[in-house]
Amino acid sequence: MVHRYKNNGFCIVLDVNSGCVHVVDEIVYDLIPLVQAELEAQGTGSDGTEDKIRADVCGLAARAGAQTGYTPEMCKEAIEEILELKKSGMLFTEDVYRDYISAMKNRQTVVKALCLHIAHDCNLACRYCFAEEGEYHGRRALMSFETGKAALDFLVKQSGSRVNLEVDFFGGEPLMNWQVVKELVAYGRSLEELYHKKFRFTLTTNGILLDDEIEEFVNREMSNVVLSIDGRREVHDRMRPFRGGQGSYDRVVPKYQKLAESRGQQDYYVRGTFTRYNMDFSQDVLHLADLGFTQISVEPVVAPAEADYAIRPSDVPRILEEYDRLAAALLQREKEGKGVTFFHFMIDLEGGPCVAKRLSGCGSGCEYLAVTPWGDLYPCHQFVGQEQFLMGNVREGILRTDIRDTFKASNVYTKDKCRDCFAKFYCSGGCAANAWNFHKDINDAYDIGCELQRKRVECAIMMKAAQK
Repeated sequence: MVHRYKNNGFCIVLDVNSGCVHVVDEIVYDLIPLVQAELEAQGTGSDGTEDKIRADVCGLAARAGAQTGYTPEMCKEAIEEILELKKSGMLFTEDVYRDYISAMKNRQTVVKALCLHIAHDCNLACRYCFAEEGEYHGRRALMSFETGKAALDFLVKQSGSRVNLEVDFFGGEPLMNWQVVKELVAYGRSLEELYHKKFRFTLTTNGILLDDEIEEFVNREMSNVVLSIDGRREVHDRMRPFRGGQGSYDRVVPKYQKLAESRGQQDYYVRGTFTRYNMDFSQDVLHLADLGFTQISVEPVVAPAEADYAIRPSDVPRILEEYDRLAAALLQREKEGKGVTFFHFMIDLEGGPCVAKRLSGCGSGCEYLAVTPWGDLYPCHQFVGQEQFLMGNVREGILRTDIRDTFKASNVYTKDKCRDCFAKFYCSGGCAANAWNFHKDINDAYDIGCELQRKRVECAIMMKAAQK
């Protein structure tokens, strides 16, 4: 599979199966489909096919020239370049990942990450909150130390021989249960040497309760911190107010700036959400950069179609253009020595994730689970409260192994919308929760999200090309 596109003056060709990216000139860009069609017509993959095309390269060049307006000699040179890329295993490569499908379904998995819902309560009333101000379709509650302790014991027991384990303190607002957070971190540390484990703790917060004591503890114990902020004051305050309607921007920005500086501008993200009210979200990213933040994530809201702030199919073209503007603006800032890391333009073109991650994504439902304040287990935080996805509890373990096995079997080849998508090995099939919420099938895909993800991949690759 080959994906061609133009962006910011670059002609880019992605060989999907190998991951090879080529920045080419116009003639090579234009002739690749013609050579690909010829290969397919003659039987792609056999050595004889390539030899036959090389023997007839003059004839193909003449036909290509007639179609494109380039001279036959120019076409001949370009065709030879294309065939050399094929011979080197960098273009028109076969899909070797399909062979992993059965192995994916039957692979042994261990639980390696938990999202601890330390607080089903919140001190803000964010309009787009999928957790219903922290209640998750249920009641307000704070996780007890005993339940959290059982969750960490469950994780150690279910992690097999894996050494590195991840625990995210989530909510609602986890700082509303801060004492238990501290106690659980201490308990986790007490298990490390005993069981040959290493905990990586993270925290997601709205920042309202941040203070010097919390900052000091976070900097000592938390591998990463996610700080929720949507961007410009008017954008943030519209969607992230207190319950009385007052804005929260002025309360959190100075705290976030102080925390980011105290961490050396590393190991954190300011994380925002854009809606159809701020489809000029590139301005929010740049605003956050101007505030001094260097690790930024701003992503599209996922909401029911009837919500006034929900992104609609008709909004997509404008959003795609905005991603292009953002990519160009970030490249310019890089040239000026003011570069920032934008989470959704991060891409590894050389190593990348392992095969399992490429095919199945985040591991929700099998390697990654969410834990409610009373210890119930769900495939991830976005399934919490949907009782058909209740998998068990931290004391008795996973009782619904059928749910686990369904998630384990899900991959880019079980999803019709993913099989022929050029971005499949970068998004790994997208979010199972979004697929379920929109289509009631985790092997479907959230269509708007797919379109935006494809554009983000294109922008990320273009930025890599521009930085060479």
